[in-house]
Amino acid sequence: MNHSPGFLALVNDAKTRVRETTVHDVQKRLKITDDFVLIDTREESEWNEAHVAGAIFLSKGIIEREIERAVPDKSKEIVLYCGGGYRSALSADNLQKMGYTNVFSLAGGWRSWQAANGIVTAEHKE
Repeated sequence: MNHSPGFLALVNDAKTRVRETTVHDVQKRLKITDDFVLIDTREESEWNEAHVAGAIFLSKGIIEREIERAVPDKSKEIVLYCGGGYRSALSADNLQKMGYTNVFSLAGGWRSWQAANGIVTAEHKE
């Protein structure tokens, strides 16, 4: 995808404050624990096509409004993903501004998850 320079500058600025994790690390952790929340920040149409098994849906457009209902514990570990790691980085930055202290953005997002043959589903889990 060809992103605009302004958008990329915004994402790069957010990434200076956001911790990223890798698909490998998330897959490894999912094998031993589910003690973190995996959130898909893509658009609803993307979620409906397929998403990471076990994820919940809070698109970038609503995550700040809904996160305190979905994850009231601000110290709970949260891993966000989107299509390529840009929207999730922006969302992670905002969640940190809201007081969430254990937030990660999935580097490479959905595309990296698929490339690594991660488990996906089209079943809704909200």
